Amino acid sequence: MTDSLQMIATTGRDPRFGTMCLELDAYLNDLVGGEVQRRDYVQYNTPEAVTDVLLLLDGDQAAGCAGFKRFSADTAEVKRVYTRPAYRRHGHARLLMQRLEELALSKGYSRLILETGRLMTPAIRFYTDIGFTRIENYAQYQGMPESVCFAKPLIPHT
Repeated sequence: MTDSLQMIATTGRDPRFGTMCLELDAYLNDLVGGEVQRRDYVQYNTPEAVTDVLLLLDGDQAAGCAGFKRFSADTAEVKRVYTRPAYRRHGHARLLMQRLEELALSKGYSRLILETGRLMTPAIRFYTDIGFTRIENYAQYQGMPESVCFAKPLIPHT
């Protein structure tokens, strides 16, 4: 991370996170052909539902984000991972996810799960590169053929 960037912990109610989510939604809409193609997913991705958020800041502007919400007593669901285009390919998403794992561990979670779209091949490659493995679609994503789900056990660092 460069000297001008800092990472902060916040919640899904942070307006900077809300702005990042709107950008992510626009990116996803462009990728899949509009919000109508994502209507079944939108309800599961509201920023306010994300309890724990990490924001990567460049001054007052958010450069990237990642969050999670409780799925079960031992599992957190990763939500809204996004890095603005100008900040990509610098390891920022990897760092966000590393810190997100540490935050989840500190809150008592032992596993992360997530869902992404079948068309999101860079995201799929990224998640598998950082140790997530493909699982059967869970909960609301069962029966959604465009969804791809992953899990990763969290191991405390000693």
